Amino acid sequence: MKQKTIGNETRVNRWGYFFVLPFVIVYFAFQFYPTLYTLALAFTDSKGFTGLSGNYKFVGGVNFLRLVTDKYFWGAVENTFIMWGWNFIPQLGVALILSIWLSDSRLKLKGRGFFRAVIYMPNLLTTASVALLFRSLFGYPLGPVNQFLQSLGFFAEVTREDGSVVQEAFNFFRYVSASRGIVAFIQWWMWYGHTVIMLMAGITSINESLFESALVDGANSRQTTWYITLPLLRPMMLFILVTSMIGGMQMLDIPFLLTDMRGAPDFKIRTTIVYMYNMAFQGVNDYAYAAAICIGVFVIIFALALIIFFGMQDRSELKRARAAKLAGRIAK
Repeated sequence: MKQKTIGNETRVNRWGYFFVLPFVIVYFAFQFYPTLYTLALAFTDSKGFTGLSGNYKFVGGVNFLRLVTDKYFWGAVENTFIMWGWNFIPQLGVALILSIWLSDSRLKLKGRGFFRAVIYMPNLLTTASVALLFRSLFGYPLGPVNQFLQSLGFFAEVTREDGSVVQEAFNFFRYVSASRGIVAFIQWWMWYGHTVIMLMAGITSINESLFESALVDGANSRQTTWYITLPLLRPMMLFILVTSMIGGMQMLDIPFLLTDMRGAPDFKIRTTIVYMYNMAFQGVNDYAYAAAICIGVFVIIFALALIIFFGMQDRSELKRARAAKLAGRIAK
């Protein structure tokens, strides 16, 4: 009977491998193989899709040398970080306020579940549809935003070639700051709800006895937030920072669809991934250099993630870990 039980367990384990097999196949087909293909492509002179046995030459690190000296790539990196920063700072600030407010049991707010659902709802929309929606809202010259501003008496002053100044509708996507601001606002609007949910999960994981002790000791809401909630939310905020940075460096559809698909005006909303797409699929079809851009973006993300992780790590914990390791060596 015992041997039969072991046999049944072995059979169940084999069925487990069978159920895992679809994931393994999909992972190798759509993750592992494309990653290896991209890495291999970056060391060639490929100008189009030809498969692993395609007609191209191995050129070593030429594409990476070009990447390091490419002012357009570093301009795209700068654009990406500017728009991500404009989005992330207010996103985290608003999310912190809302999450602390919605999680405060002393306020006894009604309808918290409804507010959480409404706040998170923009994150469920497809990015492409949102980009096209905002392109219509800020359209020139008859977009709803322009019509509203004109009804209030606001017009853009444009100087013609003859020197005369005329008033007309705002062409938002002609101005760098306006274009970047719209992209950042869309990113903020779509993702602040997700950040609120993450921070609320972090707050609810804090031991309730800490808040009760603070209340007994006479601490007010501001002191509780500053000395208990925020320090204990540090790991969650670190996670949000790193994942938001990774997502920001992969920004494509919003800046791509808002203007001319090349990052106008003056390429100031062209992100790294938009630049990669332009090089690979628009005009030159330089697949090899586009692959090098992908590798470069990965290296930048990886390096910054390490810097953020070690830079924001709790120094007291590191000191305790080193002290414990030193004590263990002395004991030996």
